[in-house]
Amino acid sequence: MLRNPRVWLLPTVIIGLVSLLLSLVYMGGILNPRGDLSRMPIGLVNLDRGSVVGGQPANLGAQITQGIATAPDPAGQVDWRVLDGPGAADGLAAGKLYAVLEVPDGFTAAVAALGSAGPRAPARPTVSVLSNPGAGSLASSLATSIAQAAAKAASVQLGSSLTARLQAQAPAQGAAVSNAARLLLADPVTVNVVVGHPIGTHSGLGLTAFYYTLLLVLSGFLGASVISNGVDVALGYAASELGPIRRQFPTVPISRTQTLLVTWAMSVGLSVLTSSLIMLASVAVLGMDASHLPLLWVFSFCASAIVGMGVQALLAAFGGVGQLLSMFVFIALALPSSGATIPLEALPRFYRVLAEFEPMRQLTGGVRSILYFDARADAGLTRAWIMMAVGLVAALAFGFAMTSYYDRRGLHRIVPEPAEPHPAHSPAADG
Repeated sequence: MLRNPRVWLLPTVIIGLVSLLLSLVYMGGILNPRGDLSRMPIGLVNLDRGSVVGGQPANLGAQITQGIATAPDPAGQVDWRVLDGPGAADGLAAGKLYAVLEVPDGFTAAVAALGSAGPRAPARPTVSVLSNPGAGSLASSLATSIAQAAAKAASVQLGSSLTARLQAQAPAQGAAVSNAARLLLADPVTVNVVVGHPIGTHSGLGLTAFYYTLLLVLSGFLGASVISNGVDVALGYAASELGPIRRQFPTVPISRTQTLLVTWAMSVGLSVLTSSLIMLASVAVLGMDASHLPLLWVFSFCASAIVGMGVQALLAAFGGVGQLLSMFVFIALALPSSGATIPLEALPRFYRVLAEFEPMRQLTGGVRSILYFDARADAGLTRAWIMMAVGLVAALAFGFAMTSYYDRRGLHRIVPEPAEPHPAHSPAADG
């Protein structure tokens, strides 16, 4: 058998092709997040009301935020959004902003005090970067580092103008500029990083939404595979093997459409069990931070059931090949395009297109909204419900269309003849 090329051909081609495609899909989305960055949403807030600097009224906070927002960005990596305080807070609470750079009230007055003489050294002016861990740990980290770099550049630019002004004023005042003053004025602004929209300590740094969604998808995917095989065994279209024990039940005359209805009903029914156990293990046993538990359970049940029905439709249409297709649709292509571990704005364009319809992206947005953003509709929950409805309709339409076509054409499944048990290998003897 091992010397027979036909034994090797099909497994070699399929396994090699799957390994190549999986490598391209998974590795292609993670190699260069900063290089692939496109229009990452970061808020800009100026709370400064201005003061007098050098005898002239000024609002340095407005100058800084305007300068950052209009700075050249040839690659279009950042989408700076100039907002007021409540607008920025709302953007963080809805997961629409990954970070916010905020200039506080009194900023201009603090800058003006740097050049004044007094018994005490003046306090350094500060700006704050508000992170959003609920948007994802990497997304928040990328946005925070970008905001910090922008604030640092603005500080150096502001320091240059302050140093030049102080050097011009020093001869007239009969005083030299000390080295300490030069150092302070060269980079006068302190950047503080604080959490803008906090999440629970048992939220996996913003990753529990992704892993919870992955559990729902895997339960639907694996459950559909087990159900499909179990139904085929019960109907006599496949043999049941447990170690040396092999059983073949008498075949049941049933159409492809009827078989699909059976597997769909079982997937929906067992999703009640799987979604309950996932919530029980995650929330009750492990203590995952979660609120809106009834809504989370309903969402989990619907998500797992619809994934299972989609897998069943592909299995009914394509048989064994449907297993591979299901793996790519619901797992291989869905994971890197989910935007959960790497934000969509840091993925290549191919994955951003996939994210428009791949199930993991939609489901993660819904779970993230429930867990981190108070189940806000505009935080991804409405989109998740809509796309789940679209997925349900697609599974029903595709499954019914394919199985009805097969039944009308008389393309019935091969019905094996019930095998007569050999005396030496009867079920009783096997038992």
